[in-house]
Amino acid sequence: MSSSPTASSVSDRPANLTDQLARIATKNYRIGIIGLGYVGIPLALTACKAGFPVVGFDIDAKRVAQINRGESFIKHIPTEAIAAAIKEERFRATIDFDELREVDAIIIAVPTPLTKHREPDLSYVEATARAIAPRLRKGHLVVLESTTWPGTTDEVMRPIFEATGLKSGVDFYLAFSPEREDPGNPDFGTSTIPKVVGGDGADALELANAVYSALVVKTVPVSSSATAEAVKLTENIFRAVNIALVNELKVIYGKMGIDVWEVIDAAKTKPFGFMPFYPGPGLGGHCIPIDPFYLTWKAREFDVTTRFIELAGQINTAMPHWVIDRVAEALDRQQGRGLSKAKILVMGIAYKKNIDDMRESPSLRLIELLEERGAKADYHDPHVPVIPPTREHANLTGRASVALSSETIKGYDAVLIATDHDAVDYKALVAAARLVVDTRNACAKAGLTGDTIVKA
Repeated sequence: MSSSPTASSVSDRPANLTDQLARIATKNYRIGIIGLGYVGIPLALTACKAGFPVVGFDIDAKRVAQINRGESFIKHIPTEAIAAAIKEERFRATIDFDELREVDAIIIAVPTPLTKHREPDLSYVEATARAIAPRLRKGHLVVLESTTWPGTTDEVMRPIFEATGLKSGVDFYLAFSPEREDPGNPDFGTSTIPKVVGGDGADALELANAVYSALVVKTVPVSSSATAEAVKLTENIFRAVNIALVNELKVIYGKMGIDVWEVIDAAKTKPFGFMPFYPGPGLGGHCIPIDPFYLTWKAREFDVTTRFIELAGQINTAMPHWVIDRVAEALDRQQGRGLSKAKILVMGIAYKKNIDDMRESPSLRLIELLEERGAKADYHDPHVPVIPPTREHANLTGRASVALSSETIKGYDAVLIATDHDAVDYKALVAAARLVVDTRNACAKAGLTGDTIVKA
């Protein structure tokens, strides 16, 4: 199901476009996906399930081998799903980018992080475009899914491709369709989430829309790739701003002795005009902590100051510091001691509950802040046994989750709940802990109260 994009009449279509649309309809159309991670793998499996042959591309040979063995490296993606796609010969992975010549559509799902100066880092996108360029052929559809600033597809991708002598909209087709993955969400998967699609011209839009219409429940064509890029940023800026608001309300209401979680739960009973967002120890995941700064950076080109967005970023970035201050205050009041030489157990290293995704997790920053103030910090996470290498927290690489038991918990001066995984027995945790600082309202949700529980 999809809305119909404005396209050239059938008689005006390039011959290769007409042929490709016909092959999409019969599933005789090969899809290549570059970047086999939290976006690329679900998309590949969705395309396989829809009946298309898929080739996945990645520079990580170890990951490629693991996929080809039918193994999953992402907790919420079942090994059985990958194994079935491999066994049915609908999906395979490779590090050989020369095979891009053999696919019909190339979908790019690579990281778009920030630099240390909080500016867009398009190095992965640019490197991928340069890898595609010498393999680009007539008729290729290239779609960028990585979140980025409005104009990236036109201003960064297209010049790299057109330097080959091929022309966008004539020889190849270029589009943008933002990923909308929500890792671990049991209610929505790739195929059931509407897909926004924007193209470099009517023909590119028609072709990209036809591909995604065969994969997902609904497509939403928009007027340009820049508009599609802006849609993705708007979705995540909306979330970042509202989370900043409730984080600030948490601080204000806390000073007044009012429970912000109780306030939000009561407010959301209003059937109109209110959407609940919840505070936390900081922002995590690849999108919300990063995406707003892609727009603030681009806005400077147009001499526009994004005060509101930047203020939200400041509030959210400050949350880990506020949480650590709450831990220090609670230790002082309960035990008459400071953070120096205190032993703190951080519960949860993933950025949200019930997944193993720890990209931009505030827990990493919480551990660093604790140790900067002289504390000894360990962590427990049932989904992340060992902290993998990260760009910003290399010093934490290789740390292992401690096993959880009553005796273990009793050995810490405080337990800091940073991620509210369902697998944790909070009743046993509270019973054993000297002090629990809860940033997720996990204890209250479990019906637990008491003087040893402090909300933060």
